Amino acid sequence: MRIKLIASLACVFAFSVAAAQTPPAQSEAQAQESPARAGGFSLDAIARQARERLDAANATSEFRGSGPYPALMETDMANPNVVLYRPADLSPFQQRKLGLIIWGNGGCSDDAASARLVLAEMASHGYLVVAPGRALTGPTAMGAADPAPMQISAQDMLGALDWALAENDNRGSVFYRLIDEDAIAASGHSCGGILSIILGADPRIDAVVLQSAAINPTIPDRAPLVQHYQRLRGLHTPILMVMGGESDILWQLGQDTYERLTHVPVTLASIDRGHGLTFRDPHGGAAAQLAVQWLEWQLRGNREAGRTFVGESCGLCTDPQWSVQRRGMPSR
Repeated sequence: MRIKLIASLACVFAFSVAAAQTPPAQSEAQAQESPARAGGFSLDAIARQARERLDAANATSEFRGSGPYPALMETDMANPNVVLYRPADLSPFQQRKLGLIIWGNGGCSDDAASARLVLAEMASHGYLVVAPGRALTGPTAMGAADPAPMQISAQDMLGALDWALAENDNRGSVFYRLIDEDAIAASGHSCGGILSIILGADPRIDAVVLQSAAINPTIPDRAPLVQHYQRLRGLHTPILMVMGGESDILWQLGQDTYERLTHVPVTLASIDRGHGLTFRDPHGGAAAQLAVQWLEWQLRGNREAGRTFVGESCGLCTDPQWSVQRRGMPSR
């Protein structure tokens, strides 16, 4: 059976937003008497409504996560092309420092809210998560149309990484000196996971988590899009692959990718939930929790988290909802 375009099989989400019309020219007196308007709507009112939606969403458990640092979603005027998930209170990170996760959206869509529950959960454990794109689905979306895939590239993820590290050196940034530059992960879902494989070759990356993602070397429907197994050679850190069982449409490709990852330690953990994993469960469910444990172990050296993956009686090995394959992992 021919392999279909990976992006069409990913969890892809809406990406287009109706653009505001250019306001008619106004005299100086008119400009002073009325707020800026677009398409008959006040820009101030639109901005206020967007802020109210975001504040309301951040007040719910959806974005708070279950970790020790209640999280929030936000956008930054310094870079409107990314959506951020971070602890609401940054004061604890003057000492501990934030880990940094660069996320690739499912379907390579520019909907940076498609995996919002997962990303908020990661953030609640002390991470700044940067997802290229805009919040086009979920409670903060305003007027979004049906999304389209293939809007985000590996270059966008690299740009997000460069921007976050520049903010770490920017005295005017809320993130000034709060990011641990030795605790950086690339992660993503489906097509976004492919982007994280490409980003994973960057020497600044210290961990990689692939969520229902695999190299797809044959894309008959979109000939210009080529994925080579050679991309795996650039990876230089241990790899966690999270798959959705045999009902995951990328299951066989995931097995092939696992078998070819022979030069770095790799764990493939599978849960029988299909391609969407547990992303719609509260706080992103078991897949999000597993990713957090991997990051805590790989980026922060947390031995308790490492027990999830190490040894014959590892947490994954004894949890009936998971099946696990490992190669090159430490025995204890």
